[in-house]
Amino acid sequence: MSMFCFQCEQTAGGKGCTVNGVCGKKEATANLQDGLTGRLISLARAAGADSADTGKAPSGASADTDALIIDGLFTAITNVSFDDNAITALSFRIDQAIAHLGGTAKYPAFDMNALWIAGDEDVRSLKSLLLFGMRGMAAYAHHAAALGKRDSEVNAFFYRGLAALAQNLSVPELLDLNMEFGQANLKCMELLDAANTGTYGTPVPVKVTMNVEKGPFIVVSGHDLHDLAQLLEQTDGKGVNVYTHGEMLPCHAYPALKKHPQLKGNFGTAWQNQQKEFDGVPAAFLFTTNCLMPPKASYSDRVFTTSVVGYPELVHIDESNGRKDFSAVIAKAKELGGYSEEKKMTGINGGDVLTTGFGHGTVLSVADKVIDAVKAGAIKHFFLVGGCDGAKPGRNYYTDFVRQTPKDTIVLTLACGKFRFNDLDLGEIGGLPRIMDMGQCNDSYSAIKVALALADAFKCGVNELPLTLVLSWYEQKAVCVLLTLLSLGIKNIYLGPTLPAFVSSNVLKVLVEKWNVTPISTAEADLKKILG
Repeated sequence: MSMFCFQCEQTAGGKGCTVNGVCGKKEATANLQDGLTGRLISLARAAGADSADTGKAPSGASADTDALIIDGLFTAITNVSFDDNAITALSFRIDQAIAHLGGTAKYPAFDMNALWIAGDEDVRSLKSLLLFGMRGMAAYAHHAAALGKRDSEVNAFFYRGLAALAQNLSVPELLDLNMEFGQANLKCMELLDAANTGTYGTPVPVKVTMNVEKGPFIVVSGHDLHDLAQLLEQTDGKGVNVYTHGEMLPCHAYPALKKHPQLKGNFGTAWQNQQKEFDGVPAAFLFTTNCLMPPKASYSDRVFTTSVVGYPELVHIDESNGRKDFSAVIAKAKELGGYSEEKKMTGINGGDVLTTGFGHGTVLSVADKVIDAVKAGAIKHFFLVGGCDGAKPGRNYYTDFVRQTPKDTIVLTLACGKFRFNDLDLGEIGGLPRIMDMGQCNDSYSAIKVALALADAFKCGVNELPLTLVLSWYEQKAVCVLLTLLSLGIKNIYLGPTLPAFVSSNVLKVLVEKWNVTPISTAEADLKKILG
């Protein structure tokens, strides 16, 4: 076994990648990421995490070590970095921080093989859940920090969680720690929500075209609103249009972003289709976060990365004094020229208009209307159908499921899994669209806020609401969201398209018995089971 990675849904054979990653990650890169993670564990311990009080930062923690841990965890998320040189450079900086705190001789890099080949598969399973969840939370913490928002308790958990990976903990202790993590991630999602809305305004419903106007344009992928805002400022009056891609779609709903007239629409569908959809397109592409796939030669000369995203030989845009200079991206877009006439594009179901902007601010502003519709019987059930999209077969389940939902039901959605059905027109109920896009994956916080508000209005628990969560997963941000939902006691979640390879049979048994987590089957069977 030259490498080992089983953190994403497409892992080889449903067990683990041991030669090269299905994502395109090479053996050397995977091992460098393991080395990076091992150093983060040692950094947490060198900072004093083993003896720190719960919820408190260890004595050796600092803003610099916080940033190293967050960026290090983020770097190891699936489809973020394929750049061995960048990973090596970050590892060197972590070594320097460890040396400053006591030395690498005292705190050598933790050997990740001790986790991957752990004798107790349940311990391995729960530690993997924790690690992958922290990688997801690190992405949210990174985005919030870019907008000046940080939380001491969130940052403290990174140290605590990393140190725990090297500790001899029992299965019950690890279960409790994963639930503690879920609450920390809830706080982190709340932090990012406040950062996004505080900076760019409360999202409002908006219709977004998938068609592309003639002339030069840039496609922005990933999740980072701050990067998009800087690009929009730099393209004002330049004759270059900007289109979102994938999880950037919800950016159209933020007032401070949508005010820029050159933010025209959304290009293409979800991340896994980029090698086909970007092929030969006369535009520049900017990846602010995952999911980056190895680019084809037909467009690799026009792909730019920034932040922790990296791929060999692609141009990387660094930050300097808190700002990024995207002039090279703009120049490439002008050089390529864009389409000579309008380009008609559609989603996977043939629609060319997408609606977004139904975050908790919008939905709760019409809560009385929603409550009245439920009481009157106009709305019989809510479904939250969302999560990550991916390339493996079986994800058409989510399209079929949404198509078959009864006309007296509402479908809430978020993250890139929505591209399986967000171009469908399911009509309205009392002026409310039947499909409401709540935003990016971190906007699961919006769904939680709405669910808690409805439960309060109906004086019941969330699990007693006419609400069912039908989730799709692919990478580590889905893991952290799932752990948050479980930590809130939310039950009856349908999960697919396949179960994580890192969830052992005994851990799955706990998820089923305590929370009634259910693997998806068929859309018809699951709808019948849910609605009776």
